[in-house]
Amino acid sequence: MTSDFPKELQDVAVTRALISVSDKSGVPELVQRLHNAGIQIISTGGTARLIRESGIPVTDVSEITGFPECLDGRVKTLHPKIHGGLLARPGKEEHARTLEELGIHPVQLVVVNLYPFQEAVKDRPGDAEHAIENIDIGGPAMVRASAKNFENVCVVTDPDQYPELIDEISQNNGKIRGVLRARFAVRAFQLTASYDNAISGSLEKLLQASGLTAVSMELHHGDEDAKPFIPSMLDIHSPVYRKLRYGENPHQPAAIYGNPEHFIDCFHGKELSYNNYLDIDAALNLGADFRQNDASLCAIFKHSLPCGVALAKSGGKSWEKAFSTDTTSPFGGIVLFNRTVDGATAREVDRVFTEIILAPDFTEEALDLLTRKSNRRLIRILAWPEGSAPQVRSVVGGYLWQHADSGLFNEKREVVTKVQPDRAQMGTLEFAWTIAKHVKSNAIVYARDQQTIGIGTGQPNRVNASRIAARNAELYGHRMEGCVVASDAFFPFADGLEEAAKAGATAVIQPGGSVRDDEVIAKADELGVAMVFTGTRHFRH
Repeated sequence: MTSDFPKELQDVAVTRALISVSDKSGVPELVQRLHNAGIQIISTGGTARLIRESGIPVTDVSEITGFPECLDGRVKTLHPKIHGGLLARPGKEEHARTLEELGIHPVQLVVVNLYPFQEAVKDRPGDAEHAIENIDIGGPAMVRASAKNFENVCVVTDPDQYPELIDEISQNNGKIRGVLRARFAVRAFQLTASYDNAISGSLEKLLQASGLTAVSMELHHGDEDAKPFIPSMLDIHSPVYRKLRYGENPHQPAAIYGNPEHFIDCFHGKELSYNNYLDIDAALNLGADFRQNDASLCAIFKHSLPCGVALAKSGGKSWEKAFSTDTTSPFGGIVLFNRTVDGATAREVDRVFTEIILAPDFTEEALDLLTRKSNRRLIRILAWPEGSAPQVRSVVGGYLWQHADSGLFNEKREVVTKVQPDRAQMGTLEFAWTIAKHVKSNAIVYARDQQTIGIGTGQPNRVNASRIAARNAELYGHRMEGCVVASDAFFPFADGLEEAAKAGATAVIQPGGSVRDDEVIAKADELGVAMVFTGTRHFRH
């Protein structure tokens, strides 16, 4: 597709600016620069008061329209003398004549940001009145009108655009180039699209919570008394955060969108790659499941899969236990700690090449050692993911959407065998079950004393997954006798349980739910193996 409009867009001299913002950061500096450039400033309500307090002359919108603000401020700028000035094309003879007849003066610069609807809803969830009153009407209308007419108007929707705007006006003798207006217009339409999406999604949830009919309810099936929210429309609006060097492979262009900077700070090493972000996401989600645990956690990942996880009294000990699971795979992998990394822990980790180390913080001694390798990335964990955000994946012809797998244990958990697991076994069973949630199905996790000793992942055959996990445990010198095992889904036959018992497991945790549960339980009793049913499975495809 080709287009010639950037070549035809002329510079626009700014003589009048309309400023009406919810986020007033940077406004005093901006209006001072605009005033110095000889630009008339028009404004509304609180923004106008702030401009006056800054000592800058300002014209109220009500002086332009001849009407006061009314209806609790709901109507301020919705008037032909405002929108005519935004939408007019002065270079068109008919428009110029209409402007003169109606006494409308064009506006060349519009600075508008919107009521913080998403923040308002978050602060007072379930408050429909508060949500509705924080739906901006006049702001989006001005933004859309100005963006449509970017041929003649520049629309600015975020304080982070002010420096570029000021530089443009200062360096271009009070004019704004067409390419900048067009670029800002694109961003303006992205803002209104995202804003409307947030409103529609929130109102749909409020409708359902109020027991009113919503379109999304047509999508619910099953128990009418327990209706999980499913959106009737899936809209993904997320700003580009950074272009990446490439995707999973060098021939695939890629970028990351959203706000990763809220969760991680990569303060040492090269920029993160596509695959790095996948690994980091997997590690952070596992770490989040242990956020309430008082012990020190170490989790080692390779290709977004855990290859060793452990809890211990110190970072160094948890590293030692996690690394012992599989001493080959961690090379070039990533390591996550849930506590500050000290010098002793850093020295142990430094013995192996690891591409990324994540932790809430690092001591000076640890940093002095770990930053010596420029090809290692160090990341501070700024926040743990909540684990409740919906998950979206692209498939042929569309997208899959689901609620997050946030459940680990519930009231359905029960011991189903004659043999009862002791307290230590139950603690390690819970640990292994949590790790199984993060291992691709079919997943088998052998564990002892709060550490993984064998992980079988991504196998089409559950028995083979168990064999692989047991074989790896033996390969790396782990004693299997008396260990526990977790299976992400039920054992369809007793052979999977027999394989685990043969390897040395004396306690098993699994979802249950097979038509052959009775056979599996009977086999466990015969083998003297304790078995816990969780009532929830952890398939991960």
